[in-house]
Amino acid sequence: MAKQTVAEQFVDILVRAGVQRLYGVVGDSLNPVVDAVRRTAGIDWVHVRHEEAAAFAAGAEAQITGRLAACAGSCGPGNLHLINGLYDAHRSMAPVLALASHIPSSEIGTGFFQETHPDRLFTECSHYCELISSPQQMPRVLQTAVQNAVGRSGVSVVSLPGDIAAEPAPERAIEHALVTTRPSVRPGDAEIDELARMIDAADKVTLFCGSGTAGAHAEVMAFAERLKAPVGHALRGKEWIQYDNPYDVGMSGLLGYGAAYEATHECDLLILLGTDFPYNAFLPDDVKIAQVDVRPEHLGRRSKLDLAVWGDVRETLRCLTPRVRAKSSRKFLDRMLKKHADALEGVVSAYTRKVEKHTPIHPEYVASVLDEEAADDAVFTVDTGMCNVWAARYLTPNGRRRVIGSFTHGSMANALPQAIGAQLTDRRRQVVSMSGDGGFAMLMGDFLTLAQYDLPVKVVLFNNSSLAMVELEMLVAGLPSHGTGNRNPDFAAIATAAGAYGVRVEKPKQVRGALRDAFRHKGPALVDIVTDPNALSIPPKISRDMVTGFALSAGKIVLEGGVGRMLQMARSNLRNIPRI
Repeated sequence: MAKQTVAEQFVDILVRAGVQRLYGVVGDSLNPVVDAVRRTAGIDWVHVRHEEAAAFAAGAEAQITGRLAACAGSCGPGNLHLINGLYDAHRSMAPVLALASHIPSSEIGTGFFQETHPDRLFTECSHYCELISSPQQMPRVLQTAVQNAVGRSGVSVVSLPGDIAAEPAPERAIEHALVTTRPSVRPGDAEIDELARMIDAADKVTLFCGSGTAGAHAEVMAFAERLKAPVGHALRGKEWIQYDNPYDVGMSGLLGYGAAYEATHECDLLILLGTDFPYNAFLPDDVKIAQVDVRPEHLGRRSKLDLAVWGDVRETLRCLTPRVRAKSSRKFLDRMLKKHADALEGVVSAYTRKVEKHTPIHPEYVASVLDEEAADDAVFTVDTGMCNVWAARYLTPNGRRRVIGSFTHGSMANALPQAIGAQLTDRRRQVVSMSGDGGFAMLMGDFLTLAQYDLPVKVVLFNNSSLAMVELEMLVAGLPSHGTGNRNPDFAAIATAAGAYGVRVEKPKQVRGALRDAFRHKGPALVDIVTDPNALSIPPKISRDMVTGFALSAGKIVLEGGVGRMLQMARSNLRNIPRI
């Protein structure tokens, strides 16, 4: 029997760790591993058109399944392309193993063709990053990488020279049982008792939830009922906490809506549950704050805490809820719920009524119709930028839907490649990529991956011919927009040329029918919807500085002859602007 190579041992360990796919682009230093995948049952090679897409796809698969996923890039430029998607996976706490193959081991350090140093390059976007310079390091290095990725919820990177991969694996190598799941973490009784005392002493308590509440919906609802507490959420907490939630007061932050901002600022005690919400400008500085998080490095890095509790949200609440006194007054909760309802009426519904004749099409209307037509268990992947806004405000979570995006790293072009990873986990499940024209164009080559594998991903393209979020940032900063316009082709025609289904929509009355036709289509489809470039995201709380900046931008545009554009913008957003 032929002796196993390092590459074959590497692939076998991935299979034992539960990896079912290896996303990447083939290349010389990677060839021994790709060939080992070809000959190994239980794992497939997924050929994407850009390694960045490979990393995004692996990160999405890991977020959907909760299992380890993997990607690979060949030496030098090949694995360098992985880095953006790996940053996103790492910051999303998705367990991903990345193989960065390397130049011949004897040439490392000589400035050889395509030489880089992956063991240095990927350290900031990984928990573990090591070079295998000898077969004797296997399988220990790879096993350690797997356990870091799974146990610490993030990225591990292994750099493997192609010549080492082709060598025989060491004899009598020790392969131990692999860690493939994470345990729950329970806080100590002292911390739980102290938090209970803080809660009992407060008249008005607000809960603000993030992605750390995944799997804890019932516990959060029971806790909120006991405290009569409004429940707000960050964007990554939306899919886990907003559905079946009678205490919901919406979302805070730049993309937010509703009364979450008021609820977090008008309470006596704010409890942050499983959130690393990055925008401390939207958090209060004059109320008591307690934070519960399974990642101790998250505790207190966004706001000054009165109490830090290291623990899993579900286990913490299971211990905490019976220890706090039930509150009887709903006065604060009901006031926040009324504010939330009023805000939704004025903000979220502003563009979904009487829009049948408005062209270009309001993107809010598209998102609203998409929410109605999509499957109850659909997976939405969402591009960074304005698509984040429409997803945050118009997609309705129900406990079965998933919403994946670059919500922490904030990369462009994430939605399409993430849809590839999501769809490969289950070809029967509906996967919808909410893409902006800027993001879609950036990694448009991987639309060919959908066609090559006949993946039934539905790309809903919000085509406003601009980088609209960047334009808004410029306006708020007092700058006229510049360099934000896109001269776009007919994307539907491109989809058709690629062998997929494509349709272009320019009138509101066509939106629903076009989406239904695309969803009925068996293979990949793209719906290119021409949307209003003047539709802007308005934050739930507008500062005077923001208004001053926006007015200054408006003045500059008017002076340069852009009166018509400013009038259109005013008409598009008049109903959407909250009072200062």
